[in-house]
Amino acid sequence: MTLDISSAPIASDTNDHAPPGRPSRGHWVQDLSASLVVFLIAVPFSLGIALATGAPLTAGLAAAAVGGIVVGFFGGTPLQVSGPSAALTVITAGLITQYGWQATCAITLAAGLLQLLLGVRRVARTALAVSPAIVHGMLAGVGLTIAIAQLHVVLGGSPQSSALANLRALPSQLAGPHPSALVVGTVTAAVLLGWPRLGRLPGRAGAFGARLTKVPGPLVAVGAATALAMTLGLQLARVELPAWEPHDLVPDLPHGPLAAIVAAVLTVTAVASVESLLSAVAIDRMAHRTGDLDRELRGQGLANMISGLLGGLPIAGGAVRSTANVRAGAQTRWSSILHGVWVLAAALALTGGLRRIPLAALAALVLVVGLQMVSFAHIRKVHRHREFPVYLATVLGVVLLGVLLGVALGAATAVLLALYRLTRAHVDVLAGPDGSFTVQTHGPLTFTAVPRLSRALAGIPAAADVAVVHDGSFLDHAAYETLHSWRTGRQAAGGQVSMVTRRQDDEVLDPDGTVRAGSSSGPHRCRAWTPWVGHHCIDQQEDPHGRLLDGVRVFQLHTAPLVRPELARLAREGQTPSQLFLTCSDSRLVTSMITNSGPGDLFTVRNVGNLVPAPFEPGAADDSVAAAVQYAVEVLEVRSITICGHSGCGAMKALLDGVHDRPGPPTALTRWLRNGRGSLDRLRRVPAEFATRPAADVVEQLCITNVVQQLDQLMANPAVERRVAEGSLRLVGMYFDFATAQAYVLDRESGRFSPVEALGGTAGPAPCDTPGRMSEIEEVSAAGADLATAAATGGDPRLAA
Repeated sequence: MTLDISSAPIASDTNDHAPPGRPSRGHWVQDLSASLVVFLIAVPFSLGIALATGAPLTAGLAAAAVGGIVVGFFGGTPLQVSGPSAALTVITAGLITQYGWQATCAITLAAGLLQLLLGVRRVARTALAVSPAIVHGMLAGVGLTIAIAQLHVVLGGSPQSSALANLRALPSQLAGPHPSALVVGTVTAAVLLGWPRLGRLPGRAGAFGARLTKVPGPLVAVGAATALAMTLGLQLARVELPAWEPHDLVPDLPHGPLAAIVAAVLTVTAVASVESLLSAVAIDRMAHRTGDLDRELRGQGLANMISGLLGGLPIAGGAVRSTANVRAGAQTRWSSILHGVWVLAAALALTGGLRRIPLAALAALVLVVGLQMVSFAHIRKVHRHREFPVYLATVLGVVLLGVLLGVALGAATAVLLALYRLTRAHVDVLAGPDGSFTVQTHGPLTFTAVPRLSRALAGIPAAADVAVVHDGSFLDHAAYETLHSWRTGRQAAGGQVSMVTRRQDDEVLDPDGTVRAGSSSGPHRCRAWTPWVGHHCIDQQEDPHGRLLDGVRVFQLHTAPLVRPELARLAREGQTPSQLFLTCSDSRLVTSMITNSGPGDLFTVRNVGNLVPAPFEPGAADDSVAAAVQYAVEVLEVRSITICGHSGCGAMKALLDGVHDRPGPPTALTRWLRNGRGSLDRLRRVPAEFATRPAADVVEQLCITNVVQQLDQLMANPAVERRVAEGSLRLVGMYFDFATAQAYVLDRESGRFSPVEALGGTAGPAPCDTPGRMSEIEEVSAAGADLATAAATGGDPRLAA
């Protein structure tokens, strides 16, 4: 079962949880069109599933009609289309072999009744707790079993009773295939696989192919194979549609051990329910809806009861049919209902045409569907979550032992894997350069880890200072006593021991929920210094675009719900920032981090070198910065403008290297750097300095001198000059040193840059000499005055309340 959960602009059905009313005229047209598309897929698919189970072929059509009409009326996922299930094929085939067809109908009826009761008890979401590795492994195992069995039919033979028997008989079948059946089956598979690719052809052929692919591939494949067989007059086994007799519609009680019959009912119930609910969740996500899973389970149960009474196959929600329904533009549940009506009409009126279909064509169709149930995308996802052993055990179990035992084997493997991880702990002893030792523990420390922990502690020299760092996972009594006794004995002997517990919720996980492994140092845990910042142990070969989208998804999942009310307020009221913050484009400079600001606080302008082009710089002026300054000063009426430089600025290094004066035609970068020539001249005349330390080198001295120069060039803007003269605008110079994470602010009285904390002030307003004026440090922190706890909460404290 491959679920396509890509987005589709589908309108919401306001009557999702009510009996189907009369849709609007526009919905009628779309639902009618979609129902025909799904009908054309459902007929060959239903016949193929019935063939694979060994049931009468009319049973597949009956199940498709009942699934469409009954689940369409009573289900909780309006756009899901139900019918015969590929995942139940192996189970149904085994039941027919063991109990007979009419007894299998009785088991289907009983499973439907159990589904109905479970839906009434509202336990539908419990089915979603099954590990995805088990679900995908079951589907892959069923798909392989189907493919192996139907390969015999494509080769002109008959399938055996089990997958192992089919594998053993395959060499002799391959040695003597039936040529006509093989040709028809090959044509069916080739058309089915190649049909969707017609739209990818280049040029006009691709455009024409895209129009052709609107016709369902299964219908085209079976139709082409049937036409080929009729044209060449091939002698093949064809579809047999027996007439429905009244006595065939009466289920017969199965004969056999009660425990085996109960297990059969539970197996059909579990597989049908899990597949239907997983498909319902995926279709709701695809159609941007929220369905009622308990109602969906009740609808599936009622449909299985009726299907069992009418001699139909077990029913489940189908991802293939449902995805086609959504993509065809279905708007309401009437699309599924109408599809069931068309299937019923075809079963009653088109029996002559259906009897011309070769069985090899249906077998090839089901074979391809079975192989597609082995999804490599699911395998990669399961492997990424370190659950491939569960997946593999389930697949092998289903193929070799059957669905019930295979799922049980997968569940047992999952439990053992969980227990292994629960009892697995890492104990690392690290020696420091000063002779001290650090003992780091990762994972739950239980009695099983005590021997490993004791050996690690015993190997530390007696005179060394020791720090034991535990990652905050579970610590049982045995491990606690081991650590406590060791610490007490070591301290009694005069040793120094410190115990540190490191909280696990400080760790940063990837969006897919796994801990990132480093490319060279092996697996390790990534930690962030604030809750919102990303970690930097990313593999350099990783796709940056995908990483960006992962970050966006994490924002939508975790941060967006917290900031949505504040952003909605800003959307209504517009922006009213208190500052214009002009800084460099350097990716290391995170303005919100160093200013403790939030949405709407800063009007930010970034460029290479945090330059403000002056009108007197010939040929180097740039209107974009001037326009931003004018807009901030005259329209937004900001109260301060901060120019912030930083250490290691590449633009300043380029100025010192004379990049702006190199001969040859000027580039965009060289023209822009000419706006920094005033800073070079100022460096030679009156270089800026720090109040508490000397500049590290000439590059750092140019960085801080450039801030002073750009403040002077900013005054050349008439709007800025006027507001400063009025006393309603303050200019602030700032410098940030990455190596020490230290911010410096220009003190206008001394002309030197001092650390922010050395200038005094608080996060809120403080008395000042001139009304309407604040000191530089107060102005720098004004944007974040309301956000005093943002670093602690990872967001706006206005939301933390």
